[in-house]
Amino acid sequence: MKIVIGISGASGSVLGVSLLKALQGFAEAETHLVVSRLGWQTLVYETGLAEDDVKSLAQHNYAADNMFAPIASGSFAADGMIICPCSMKTVAGICSGFSDNLLLRAADCCLKENKPLVLVPREMPLSKLHLRNLSAAAELGCAIIPPVLTFYNHPRQVEDHIDHIIGKILAQFGLCYSNFRPWEGE
Repeated sequence: MKIVIGISGASGSVLGVSLLKALQGFAEAETHLVVSRLGWQTLVYETGLAEDDVKSLAQHNYAADNMFAPIASGSFAADGMIICPCSMKTVAGICSGFSDNLLLRAADCCLKENKPLVLVPREMPLSKLHLRNLSAAAELGCAIIPPVLTFYNHPRQVEDHIDHIIGKILAQFGLCYSNFRPWEGE
């Protein structure tokens, strides 16, 4: 299973790093990483990780300006893409078909090839424009998974919330994340 992972410049890059780490636990998952220019700046600022440390979490890495990368083509056999976190600028680019970097082009390829595209939007509060673009993305077939807090699983630390979000994301690809604690009733 080839999954393209995009990390944009939105806050919450720890989610993208956690997603990459979680995917390492799935032998069937081959990860292809593209991080926007602002994504790298935000990631280094928020996590303190070096670019090479993050790149080592994926099997394949591509520069955001490399429009000749394999993931820039609809003929690349991706099983889908996850953009985590996904900035509102990225959502707007996806909705308008404005593919001026590899992250947006890979998302465009998923849409045109009818492959799953999962967006993890990170913004608060959401403006009417953000909501309109997210609604348009959903109408295009994107799964929208906002990183919201969950309490029914009795989280004790931030990592518990992150695990819940990662579990919801991976479920879109039929992957059962072992750290995810779903609702099982009372």
